Amino acid sequence: MLAVEDSALPDVKIVMPKKHGDHRGFFSETWNRAAFAEAGIDIDFVQDNHSLSAAVGTLRGLHFQSPPFAQDKLVRVSRGRILDVAVDIRVSSPAFGKHVAVELSAENWTQLFVPAGFAHGFVTLEPDTEVQYKVSAPYAPDNDHGLAFDDPALGIDWRLPLSALTLSDKDRKHPRLAEMLRYFD
Repeated sequence: MLAVEDSALPDVKIVMPKKHGDHRGFFSETWNRAAFAEAGIDIDFVQDNHSLSAAVGTLRGLHFQSPPFAQDKLVRVSRGRILDVAVDIRVSSPAFGKHVAVELSAENWTQLFVPAGFAHGFVTLEPDTEVQYKVSAPYAPDNDHGLAFDDPALGIDWRLPLSALTLSDKDRKHPRLAEMLRYFD
């Protein structure tokens, strides 16, 4: 019912739920606690989030929450297509500052599991893209932080010119990795 693979950063998992289709459409079990636990993702999710981005090039991120409200995330696309990015911000990790980028779409039905200790963001590659994600801790404004999407030290290729991206004012002001406080060992 569920296939899970390591990404280029093994703590970030690529999840492929089965999709059963026929002449009526399809059915898919996108989350099953027991199946995910059996696959090594044993998380208690507490909140579901859903975003709509109207324009291609809408960038949301890079976001994370610090302890004790650090969040694991399970991200999927129900309409459209995104480039989903996770950056390791765990100081003691051999992959500190490295990132993985995975295309998620309604068509490929792939999900990305992003554990706590990673900054997360995505850019839309199609108009009217809807992204849904589960998180393991509630939103906590005092623990809400970000990392600069355009930090040259990260080397993220967002697939679009930076000048074509649409961001919130908040997302334009995040610090670079070298300037960011260290929230995760």
